[in-house]
Amino acid sequence: MYKQARPHQKRRKRSGAEVREEGLAAARGLLLDRGPAAVTLANVGQAIGMSHANVLHHFGSAAGLQSALMGSMVRDLTDALGNVVELMKTDAAAPRAVADRVFDAFDKGGAGPLAAWIILSGDVEQLEPVRAAVRALVEAIVGQSTDEAAPDRVRAAVLMMAVTAFGDAVIGPHVRAMLDQPDDAMRDLIARILPLFLIPTGIPPAAP
Repeated sequence: MYKQARPHQKRRKRSGAEVREEGLAAARGLLLDRGPAAVTLANVGQAIGMSHANVLHHFGSAAGLQSALMGSMVRDLTDALGNVVELMKTDAAAPRAVADRVFDAFDKGGAGPLAAWIILSGDVEQLEPVRAAVRALVEAIVGQSTDEAAPDRVRAAVLMMAVTAFGDAVIGPHVRAMLDQPDDAMRDLIARILPLFLIPTGIPPAAP
């Protein structure tokens, strides 16, 4: 029996913001499933049903896509650390919870390998979204503090956590094995050091 063909359905037109949001979600899935090399305009376009040219229009280049993804991941981390200072004052387990959030973002969340991919590409201009997101993270934590020295301490704390989590995600498993250290060795160390950065009477100032 003949079946009448269904009328062709027009694809819903998406705004630029929607395309970027869907594109970044698809890029994150590709990163976690297949690694940084899979975060390409073509793969993202295929995942969200758009042409390579359309994805290119919204992200500028594959490097721009990867950089935007890294920036969004750091912004997610900013949200996750929204009440970090208050937690540090009231919860003895907070330093380890903070360390786990940061390290998970770089390890399980894929930010470590992606950052390495961006840096090794040599296109340092693509780090701008990451720089903006890191500044937002510092401002979010500083905004919870009341003393004048808070900005310097928070910058030092974010530097310590970010660089340590990055290194642990990229080379940590190999170095830990060499030194017979458990998988959470760096997380534990950071959890013990972190309060010194965020408490006014904690870490001594740098030598002149």
